[in-house]
Amino acid sequence: MQRREFITLVGGAAAALPVVTRAQQPSPVIGFLHQGSLPTMPSRTAFRKGLVEGGFGEGSTVTIEDRPADGRYDRLPALAADLISRHVSVIAADFLPAGLAAKAATPEIPIVFLSGSDPIGSGLVSSINRPTGNVTGIAFMFTRLGAKNLELLRELVPKATVIAALANPVNPNAEPQLNDLRTAAQALGLQLVTIGASNDAEIEGAFPTLLQHRVEALIITADGYLISRQDQLVTLAKRFAMPTMYPLRQYAEAGGLMSYGANLPDAFRQCGIYVGKILKGAKPTDLPVLQPSTYELVINLKTAKELGLTVSPTLQALADEVIE
Repeated sequence: MQRREFITLVGGAAAALPVVTRAQQPSPVIGFLHQGSLPTMPSRTAFRKGLVEGGFGEGSTVTIEDRPADGRYDRLPALAADLISRHVSVIAADFLPAGLAAKAATPEIPIVFLSGSDPIGSGLVSSINRPTGNVTGIAFMFTRLGAKNLELLRELVPKATVIAALANPVNPNAEPQLNDLRTAAQALGLQLVTIGASNDAEIEGAFPTLLQHRVEALIITADGYLISRQDQLVTLAKRFAMPTMYPLRQYAEAGGLMSYGANLPDAFRQCGIYVGKILKGAKPTDLPVLQPSTYELVINLKTAKELGLTVSPTLQALADEVIE
C-alpha cells in the first residue's frame, strides 16, 4: 500500500493546503518507511508536532510519502528504493528493519530512524554522540530491558518459574532481545521458553504451544509487525488466561495486562524534531542518537482482576499509570 499525505503545519496542527498553493510552492517530501502498518493517530500527530518543534513551523507545507511493509520485511528494500526514486528530502524509518533497509538503499539522503535495538550493535550508526554519514535517530534500547521486564512480571506473578518470550524471528532485533532475556532469566533462576511468530497463523498457534510448555507468564518482544497485531495478541492472552507483559502502553490501553517501555508517541515527536531540523538545513552528523531517559510502566487493573491476579500496592506505586 502507498499513501501520500499533504499537510500544512499551523501551530502544530495538520490541515490540507489548496492544490493551487501546492503547485506554486512545491513542498519538501518526507519518505516514511514503516516495517509494520501505518502508525496510530497519536504517533502521527506527535510526529507533526515534532516537525514544528524542529523549526519546520507555522505555514510550512510538507508532503509525507508513506511506504508500509505490513510485516513483510522482504519488501522493505523495494519500498526504500521507491522513496528514493521520488526524490524525497529525508527518510524517516520505523523500526530497525526499515532503518537498515533505508541505510542500505542510500548513502546520501538523510535518514532518521526509530529503533528498539542498540544502534551501534545493529549497524545503524558507528557512534551515539557523533553519528557519521547520513543516519541518526532515536533508539528505545528494548534490548536492555530484559531484567526489568522479568522482575516486574515476577512481582505480579510471583509463583511463575517458566516464562516465555514471543518474538518475530525475521526481525534482526529479535535475537538481541532474546539474548538479553535469557541472561536475565538465568540470573533470576527462571526458565525461559522462546517462541517465534511472523504471521497471523503463527501468532494463533503460539498460545497453545505455551500451554504445552506449561508457561506461566509471557513477554511480547518489541517488533513492528507484532505491534500491528496488538488486538490479536491481547485477545489471545485473555482467551488463554496468560499473564502477559508488553513493550508499549498501547497494549495495556487495549486491554493488555501490563506494559513497560518507551513512550512511542514521544519517540515519534523526537523523530519529527530531527526531521524538521534536517529540513531546515541540519545534517545527521549534527544530531546525536537520542535514548529515552525514562521508561513507563502501565498496569491494567481490570485485566489483572479478570486473570485472578492481585496487584500489590508496591507494584501500583511503581506504575506511571494504573488503568481502572
